Amino acid sequence: MKAILTSLMGSALFLALPVSAQSPAPDSAPTWTVKDFAALPLMEQPALSPDGLHIASRVAVNGEQLLVIADVHDGPNRVRSLALGDNDLNWWQWVNDDWLIAGIGAESNVQGMPWYVSRVASVKRDGSKINMLAKSAAAQNADDVIWIARDGTPRILLAYQTSIFSNDPGFWPKVDEVDVGTGKMRSVIASRQHVRNWYADATGAVRMGVGYNDSSRTGKLLYRPDGRANFRVVDRADRRRDESLVVPLLFTADPAKAIASDDREGTDALYELDLATLELGRKIFSAPGFDLGGITEDAAGTGLAGVRYTGDAPAVHWFDANLAKIQADIDKAVGERRARIISTSRDGQRMVVHVGTPDQPGAYYYYDTAAGAMSILSRVSDRFTTKTRLAPVKTIRYKARDGLEIAAVLTVPAGRDAKNLPFILMPHGGPFARDAEEWDWWVQFLAWRGYAVLQPNYRGSSGYGRAFAEKGEGQWGLAMQDDLNDAVDWAVQQGIADPKRVCMVGASYGGYAAMRAAQRDPAKYRCAVSYAGVSDLAAMMRYDQRFLYHSTRKDWMKEQAPDFAAVSPIHFAGQFATPILLMHGKKDRRVQVSQSREMAEKLKAAGKVQGRDYLYVEQPLADHHFSREADRLEFLEKLDAFLKDHNPA
Repeated sequence: MKAILTSLMGSALFLALPVSAQSPAPDSAPTWTVKDFAALPLMEQPALSPDGLHIASRVAVNGEQLLVIADVHDGPNRVRSLALGDNDLNWWQWVNDDWLIAGIGAESNVQGMPWYVSRVASVKRDGSKINMLAKSAAAQNADDVIWIARDGTPRILLAYQTSIFSNDPGFWPKVDEVDVGTGKMRSVIASRQHVRNWYADATGAVRMGVGYNDSSRTGKLLYRPDGRANFRVVDRADRRRDESLVVPLLFTADPAKAIASDDREGTDALYELDLATLELGRKIFSAPGFDLGGITEDAAGTGLAGVRYTGDAPAVHWFDANLAKIQADIDKAVGERRARIISTSRDGQRMVVHVGTPDQPGAYYYYDTAAGAMSILSRVSDRFTTKTRLAPVKTIRYKARDGLEIAAVLTVPAGRDAKNLPFILMPHGGPFARDAEEWDWWVQFLAWRGYAVLQPNYRGSSGYGRAFAEKGEGQWGLAMQDDLNDAVDWAVQQGIADPKRVCMVGASYGGYAAMRAAQRDPAKYRCAVSYAGVSDLAAMMRYDQRFLYHSTRKDWMKEQAPDFAAVSPIHFAGQFATPILLMHGKKDRRVQVSQSREMAEKLKAAGKVQGRDYLYVEQPLADHHFSREADRLEFLEKLDAFLKDHNPA
């Protein structure tokens, strides 16, 4: 336990931030360099305080990312930044106008195995105080905030483990009310065997718990109508029979009603839920053909303000009439650019708005509706002005060999005809994820170098409903790989791609697909590039033993790839017949660096030559998400040089 705490606590302190975090970019188009595309975003995920006068965001400073708190009207002299050392900054949220909480994490060696440890830190707005919540009581996971008070008091409900041992009752989370200003805690809900997740209503009453038994693959739903009643089991589900539990997204002001999501019509939709019968009622909203993302609650926490989803591009449907009108007014004002309301004050009168396009990173603006004024907070990048337009982006659709329609995002170099271009096929990671029309620094870099880039949302991708996702079951490295090859064929048939100048570039699952392409379909690709790719599915499952519900995860993986060995590139090193660049960060906590390191070793053992047949580059400080600018730059430089050698534009 002490090792876990020591690893995570490290040194968290406020630092003085440079007065100018960004330098002005020239209005005329500059001569860009690789460094311009590798630069970290100046601002990410800005969150407004309830009164709308303070902003917390992730900000790039000297090539690193910091949590920064700023006063909207006081300028750069009232900026504080939180340095977290080697800890990850996973999320942040305001509790009231004076206190912010942040989820942080770090890897720690426990009994010879790497464990990921999470905590919540509370930060006073002026930087004078930081509390590590549940510091002495928590075990591995302690960052599940299930409720935040709306009365201005600095109170939250925190669910956390008190033991790392699965045979100990404290392994299952308890719930405490925490004063984030003092760190004082009061027990609210005791641990219950197999109950991993707790849910509270807007008043702070814990109303529901979800339990899951990994051995029997069965789940249960605990419910009570208010904070005084006893919990009772109201539903059960067996994963082996493909059963699932309906869990509310939001408890309404009516204690007998909630709002839930269900995909009974093929894709996600929002419904009213009767908590007494667990029957779904009136459909509230759906985005035909697409699944839904997260919801935005209203000021009271008992109703819907909005729901996010991704069609061809990210979008929000606003239920709140005021926000819907503001969105419509902003959309009209920005024309062909796209505006998204990112964060609002509790009264909805002040907000942060992002305005940009898929070919321009855009900027964050502060909008005070009462004053009728919008002012810029920060450009996303100081390398590209808000007038700069890079490579155009659009969604296309093509048919796979079995007739399945697949959406893909196409980017073509600016000022070039989409004819006979050098071509990059870029599958996304996940694979339970998807690409859309939005700014992408990798893609824009490649297009700037003269490549057309196609990003297919192959079968198994998320966002298109359960049936589309399930078409990926059992098809890792098989039909999912065929979908990628079919995307290349489509681009060739359309005259966009030169069939003799095609390379696959991907990360994570996309990196796996790139390895598989170099091994299975070398005649189709002049080269392949894998960043943080998986080469050995069995090794990935062994690594995943450290996670909760390992047996269920193993079941899921077997559904995706019934024969690990048959579709793992590491077993076919001798078949690699197209040059491949393998890159991996040593600090990657999602995919072990050994996945690429051992692939390189197998290639060498098979007689492949480093620098000719393959190139392995290990980044000692890089993680899975390119959190450091130096790692982004090195990756783009290595990628650039490799493509010039093997698939020049």
